[in-house]
Amino acid sequence: MSHRTRKSSLRRAALLGAAAVLGGAFALPSTAAAADPVPQCTAADSAIYRPPGSVTAAPGTVLACRAVDSLPMVVGAPAFHAWKALYASTDGHDNPSAVAGTVIVPDAPWRGAGERPVVAFTPGTLGIGSQCAFSKQLSGAYQDAYEGPNITALLRAGFAVAATDGAGYLDGEVHPYVSGPDAGHAVLDMVRAAARVPGSGVSPRAQVGIWGYSEGGAGGLWAAQLAGSYAPELNIVGVASGGAPTDLKAAARNLDGSPFAGFLVDALIGLSVTHPDLPFDGILGDTGRTAVRDAETLCAVGTVARFAGTRVDRLTADHLSLEQIYALSGPDGTTWSDVAEESRLGVGVGRPGSGARYEVGFPVLEYHGLLDEVIPIGSVAATRRAYCAAGIPAEWKTYGADHLLGDARAVNDAVGWLGDRFAHRTLTAPSC
Repeated sequence: MSHRTRKSSLRRAALLGAAAVLGGAFALPSTAAAADPVPQCTAADSAIYRPPGSVTAAPGTVLACRAVDSLPMVVGAPAFHAWKALYASTDGHDNPSAVAGTVIVPDAPWRGAGERPVVAFTPGTLGIGSQCAFSKQLSGAYQDAYEGPNITALLRAGFAVAATDGAGYLDGEVHPYVSGPDAGHAVLDMVRAAARVPGSGVSPRAQVGIWGYSEGGAGGLWAAQLAGSYAPELNIVGVASGGAPTDLKAAARNLDGSPFAGFLVDALIGLSVTHPDLPFDGILGDTGRTAVRDAETLCAVGTVARFAGTRVDRLTADHLSLEQIYALSGPDGTTWSDVAEESRLGVGVGRPGSGARYEVGFPVLEYHGLLDEVIPIGSVAATRRAYCAAGIPAEWKTYGADHLLGDARAVNDAVGWLGDRFAHRTLTAPSC
């Protein structure tokens, strides 16, 4: 496994030990009704969140799964079957890893052409502790997740849903918040895993749409940029991304000292997990050490409340500003600034066959609230212009909403846009 646990807020420890015994996870239920021959996954819930000692299976392989009886957050949806799954993936440094997520499939037959489409859903910010995992919250361990209506809208449209938790949500792990490659790989491998969950009926040849907002919007765009090289077999037809932190430095400037400074605290912790050689633990003061410990125990609402107004210079022993932190480097010379710049979306993109580092062969929808107080709208618009300049069809839509309300306002538009891509309809809005 690649993501590290912490024995305290000051040091990172090795991941949990021995490999989980997951045999028999796919056994047929002994009392299955004759009218419902769909096999069920029978792994214990704890097995879904237990980090394997090592992962040797191919990315997208289901390591354990269990049927889920209900999803209390998904209100008003048509009848469905759902499964939690632990699946093989790859972290941002191309090391084998394991990630959990949820597969949800409507019971009603798909009435459209071809196979039932699947939407890879990547949730917005939930917090960096393992207790905040989206699959846990969907299935009733409620903390403060807020995107149940998004899932409901997808199911009403008849789409299958492959909702990743994202990397770093297994027991004892710390979520690598805002790490783009970690997020992108988790999204793509969740789609692969959905087709391998026994009884899901999801076809590996199905059309795939990607959708996410805020942190999920960035994860979705990273999945889009990585798909051509990492998962070329997936039939991706479009990505809808809203309120995404596409430029980490721009987001950090906006968040430092703001009511939403907790997202910046989580980002610094998340990048310290993926880049453990960068100076971090050693530069913290007592306030910073307490902040790290607290952040790892809080989910989204608690994070916002705990760190409202926090300034980064109050967390370090020497009162370092963001710019001074960016200048700090690890043993190999990599700086915090380098890591932040590597995460900028829209850089090195191009159409298939262009030879670009990230080749994107399908349309992109980006949307944003005009009153967004968390993510600067200018940085997201700049990403859209970069896609346009690279010849990638990129639509743009705005709403008279702040960051939180921007997610809710766009649900029907995003689902409709994905439906148009599945139906191969021509883009209706001006594109670039």
